Amino acid sequence: MAQVLGEGTGARRADVWLKVGSELRPAATWPTGDGAPAGALAIRGEDLPQISGVDQALPVRHHGELLGALAVAMPPSEPITPTQAKLLADLASQAGLVLRNAKLIEELRASRMRLVAAQDQERRRLERNLHDGAQQQLVALAVKVKLAQVVAGRDPQKTEAILTEVQSDAQDALENLRDLARGIYPPLLADQGLFAALQSQARKAAMPVTVDADSLGRYPQEAEAAVYFCCLEALQNVAKYADASSVRVKLGIEDGELTFEVSDDGRGFDSATTPLGSGLQNMADRLAALGGTVEVQSQPGAGTTVRGRIPVPA
Repeated sequence: MAQVLGEGTGARRADVWLKVGSELRPAATWPTGDGAPAGALAIRGEDLPQISGVDQALPVRHHGELLGALAVAMPPSEPITPTQAKLLADLASQAGLVLRNAKLIEELRASRMRLVAAQDQERRRLERNLHDGAQQQLVALAVKVKLAQVVAGRDPQKTEAILTEVQSDAQDALENLRDLARGIYPPLLADQGLFAALQSQARKAAMPVTVDADSLGRYPQEAEAAVYFCCLEALQNVAKYADASSVRVKLGIEDGELTFEVSDDGRGFDSATTPLGSGLQNMADRLAALGGTVEVQSQPGAGTTVRGRIPVPA
């Protein structure tokens, strides 16, 4: 496409840009290696951002959705003519399906990369928690048991004090391991389902959290886990950023889909101009892997609502 654009208009350089997420990224340049654009450009809404170093740039849309752009840089002594401009416009109007397919491929690749990075990050977190938490506690336990063996025959009172500490430390290590296991897959979620597991987490939250469920049954493990961890991510975001006084979590089943909604009465933000953070992007990737979706609604001073849904069998 870049070559057709460049040869057809006589441009010294032709660029094809692709929208991925909230960015416009250079996808192809003709001639190859002839000063490709430096990097991605931020997009706000459906408006094409300013592309520097080109004589003309046109958006590529499909059903009104911005998918990318076509841009040309003409030779210094040959400004673009009306005929060349019409060719550029015609190509831009016909390129929607091509860029939609390319966009899907790029988003799939980006999603896979994020998932791999998230898995690596989670693995490192578990290793760090084991090393800094349970491992250190178990090492301390071993040292105290050895000390108790040394003083057992000489100082029964000190031995008793050491063994009391060992008992307390063992209980702390057990609780630490239980908390770590809950972070991987909570036993309460496996045994009693979403409502009970989220109610348990709500009691530990820093602000009042109400959990409501309408006609909720049991669903595939991966679906329940996705909704559970998405709700926890949303609650964590509320605690970090929202400055809210209360939160409501609503679970339900609707048209064959398991749904959730996390609403707060916090400060809110402009969802039209604020890009998704890593937490919300992880939620979107987690749900998309199961055929689900997530959306965020927020306005400054009006709180934030995170809604998600996953198809589940009857």
